[in-house]
Amino acid sequence: MTITIADLKSMPAKTIFAQGEAIDGPLGINMTGSGKMLRWVAVRGGIWDWAIYVGRNTSSYEEIARTGDKVHDIATIKRLVPCDKEAMEMYRA
Repeated sequence: MTITIADLKSMPAKTIFAQGEAIDGPLGINMTGSGKMLRWVAVRGGIWDWAIYVGRNTSSYEEIARTGDKVHDIATIKRLVPCDKEAMEMYRA
């Protein structure tokens, strides 16, 4: 599924709309290159913006949404949450 601006507009603020796990490495999220499994969540912001946050796989998805580190790499963002151009422009960097 590809996220669109219409999808973002239709969901309430602070909605976790995608989540998963990936390795901390070049083929995964690659935050520190630790090789450990990480959890990530995609969260709609207060307006139609959104962001992906990452944290340890021992943390709940809700905790990661509140306290996780933001993903900034565009290729990683698009790999985790496929999105159209308008939705990508609303990513909160």
